[in-house]
Amino acid sequence: MQHSGAAGSRGCALFSLLGALFFQGVYIVLPLEIKTDAHVRGYVGEEIKLKCTFTSTSDVTDKLTIDWTYRSASSSRVESIFHYQSFTYPATSGRFRDRISWVGNVYKGDASISISNPTVKDNGTFSCAVKNPPDVHHNIPMTELTVTERGFGTMLSSVALLSILVFIPSAVVVVLLLVRMGRKSAGLKKRSKSGYKKSSIEVSDDTDQEEGDNCMGRLCMRCAECLDSDYEDTY
Repeated sequence: MQHSGAAGSRGCALFSLLGALFFQGVYIVLPLEIKTDAHVRGYVGEEIKLKCTFTSTSDVTDKLTIDWTYRSASSSRVESIFHYQSFTYPATSGRFRDRISWVGNVYKGDASISISNPTVKDNGTFSCAVKNPPDVHHNIPMTELTVTERGFGTMLSSVALLSILVFIPSAVVVVLLLVRMGRKSAGLKKRSKSGYKKSSIEVSDDTDQEEGDNCMGRLCMRCAECLDSDYEDTY
């Protein structure tokens, strides 16, 4: 009992010293520091990620633990929703039953989780606590979650953005083609009005094309005659 009392006295003295230094403006560097987003906004039915990262002066071992807790916006009761120690232990009862997933990696200092099928009833305060013995003293950051219905304006903005990304490039291509066709048409009209005559190269190209068409026609006719003769020979 005396040993327990002495340990309690030393603990109180330590916290008193930390408090005194804090109020005097001295920054205390903790061996374990945790960071989370102060505010997270999500939409009903869309998965939400709650980020939590930590840095520790000690190597990660199987003694490391992570605990996520939740306090409803309309209640003061704190509820445990996730625990980790070598394995994940999401909530098996309560509001978040079967809706909490582990998306972190302790070896990368990541203790994040995600919430599936969120509703407006999930609004509240989430807390991420990490202990990596002997580093067990740390700050306790809070994350305020706000879940709302995705309004018509939000959906409209998404559709508008998609339309811009899809239709504007297509419209630019069409405009460029129309401009090119218009210039070509204007050039032909200008040539016809000014009595433009084809050059020897253009005439040669037209002659070659006509001869090619004639050759192709004669070849088709010859093939047809061969087929007719073969058909008559069989009978």
